[in-house]
Amino acid sequence: MRFEVQRWDRAVDPDEASLRTTLQREGYSVFAWSDRAGATYEPHVHDHDESIWICAGEMTFGVDGDDFSLRAGDRLMLPLGTVHTAVAGSEGASYLVGQLPRR
Repeated sequence: MRFEVQRWDRAVDPDEASLRTTLQREGYSVFAWSDRAGATYEPHVHDHDESIWICAGEMTFGVDGDDFSLRAGDRLMLPLGTVHTAVAGSEGASYLVGQLPRR
């Protein structure tokens, strides 16, 4: 997996059930998570590849000195070992977290 931001480019709003199904088909174990407005995650890493798919609200991720704001439908591909931060937007954020088994 490589670091990537995939922007939602469809005319319809994202559907959480469909996003979950897609992640599961791709081999991810999936769980839903929500953060209140302004929730902050300090720099950290994961020991697995992760895909984060925003269902509602906004979340800004910091990677290598750059900030990436994701909104409903946007997806973040986050390789294991990538140092990153995260801050929930002014209305919070709900998202799906897909985790691949450790290599």
